[in-house]
Amino acid sequence: MNQLKIDVELVHQLINSQFPKWKDLSIEPVALSGWDNRTFHLGEKMLVRMPSSEQYVAQVEKEHKWLPKLAPLLPLEIPEPLAMGQPDAGYPWKWSVYRWIEGDVAIPTNIADLCDFAKDLAHFLIAFQRIDSAGGPAAGPHSFYRGGSLKVYDEQMRQAIDVLKDKIEGDIATEIWDRALNTHWNDLPVWVHGDISAGNLLVQNGKLSAVIDFGQLAVGDPSCDLMIAWTLFEGESRDAFRSILSLDSDTWDRARAWTLWKAMVVAAGFTNPSNHESARCWHIIDQVLIDH
Repeated sequence: MNQLKIDVELVHQLINSQFPKWKDLSIEPVALSGWDNRTFHLGEKMLVRMPSSEQYVAQVEKEHKWLPKLAPLLPLEIPEPLAMGQPDAGYPWKWSVYRWIEGDVAIPTNIADLCDFAKDLAHFLIAFQRIDSAGGPAAGPHSFYRGGSLKVYDEQMRQAIDVLKDKIEGDIATEIWDRALNTHWNDLPVWVHGDISAGNLLVQNGKLSAVIDFGQLAVGDPSCDLMIAWTLFEGESRDAFRSILSLDSDTWDRARAWTLWKAMVVAAGFTNPSNHESARCWHIIDQVLIDH
């Protein structure tokens, strides 16, 4: 199924057959489509998201169920599902139409003040974590275990440390990992986005304006949502982010371990990253090891 062709022609077929009211709208690929889904502009005010693999299919119904309930309780815009498509035209899974959200993907050069940006994101996460999580989806394969235990990735992490032992301070990496594995989230489960990264944060007029891509949405331990402290923030902005979030040191230890794991598996060649991601992971590893 990795060879499945998801292109403009397929999207036209699906829209024409299932949502004919939109059949005359233009369809164009989104410039930065992401890995989990293939994304297309549908006219000027909507987008189509198509899971690229079966492992992402469970995210479709989850987002349609929960995002409309979460949106009114959050201080920033999040995706609004408009319609759920069905398998058809050789495409085997459900898919989604969303309202288009204006904004540019966050990069340091389009953020007016990184400290203010960090504070705004922290306040978003506080509001998100305070929403009643009763009945929410427990961490599992659908969230790639975001919100769950780091132990799921223990074997992979130790393999990465071994592969990179001549390039990093393996003893420090092991210490960070082992310390995190000995801690637990002892409060009630909270909402977890699962992929709070620069690519899922939108900016307008230099400020954080929206949070997108809730495919890894779950309820559980929020530590994985703190990885951005090392992947985007540094120095004062990292301090600003941490100071607003009232989370204990154990949670930050797990956040540090999540960050290190994700960068390490890229550096060790366990994934197929872009050249930019590959270069970036070494900077992140350095940030985590220095900050331990």
